[in-house]
Amino acid sequence: MIKSITITNHLNESITMNLESPESSGFSILSIDGLGPPKANVEKTEMSLMDGAVYNSARAQSRNIVFSLRFHFPSNTKIEDLRQKSYKYFPLKQRVKIVIETDNRTCETYGYVESNEPNIFSKESGTTISVICPSSYLLSTQINSTEFASIDPLFEFPFSNESLTEKLLEFSEISGYTTNAINYTGDVEIGLVMYIHAVGNVVNPEIFKLEPGPSQSIKIDTDRLLALTGEGIHSGDDIIISTIKGSKYAILIRDGVITNILNCLEKYPDWFQLSRGDNIFTYTAESGQLNLQFKIENQVAYEGI
Repeated sequence: MIKSITITNHLNESITMNLESPESSGFSILSIDGLGPPKANVEKTEMSLMDGAVYNSARAQSRNIVFSLRFHFPSNTKIEDLRQKSYKYFPLKQRVKIVIETDNRTCETYGYVESNEPNIFSKESGTTISVICPSSYLLSTQINSTEFASIDPLFEFPFSNESLTEKLLEFSEISGYTTNAINYTGDVEIGLVMYIHAVGNVVNPEIFKLEPGPSQSIKIDTDRLLALTGEGIHSGDDIIISTIKGSKYAILIRDGVITNILNCLEKYPDWFQLSRGDNIFTYTAESGQLNLQFKIENQVAYEGI
């Protein structure tokens, strides 16, 4: 069951339309179309000497979400105020963020307002709003983070050192796990963002996706990085690699300066995609592997609510 819809306009102004208490927003939701799985375009070729056709490819279409709203107003509110309030949160041509909260999941998408058509002379005033969403799928609002090698803080207050000769206090502990699994529960495959932080010199780090399917890898060529920036990977460097479709990139952040290092990846990198189930990743380096801290972040993609 849908609990609420939150709309955030291009000015970062938000309104939450609660289905159980429409008086809080002034909008009563009569229906919403376009929250189920989108349609797919299936490309095929008709053959002259055989029945049927041959499958070529398929792709999911963009999503069109249509809100049918009725104005719900107390005695001190005018219908005209609510009509203009809908213009504020659904501005024509502008980008809006839509967050849908249900009993089982909370997910989001974004789109551009195609139309806002109020029925001004109707006895029961309301409006119909159409939002075109370029993305086919809904994404989880929560970002999952999976850490491999990292520094775990251990120092706490109050503290005491029970020995005058032994070093018993631990400020932190370095966890050196180079292999970890991401359990993905989404309906469709999705890309991810990898974060690499160096605490020392590293040569040619390489990231592998071992399962499911055949092994895939992305390798950073430090010789190319040296030619581009004048230095290889050293302490304090941060490297971020995104494999999200439509937003693939590889950047280096050094001393607050962002550098595009896409050309420093070895030829034909495998742009990892998470598939349902356990996805196993590991990483290595020709030297300096213990100088790497590594984590992966991802959202979950759903076909519909």
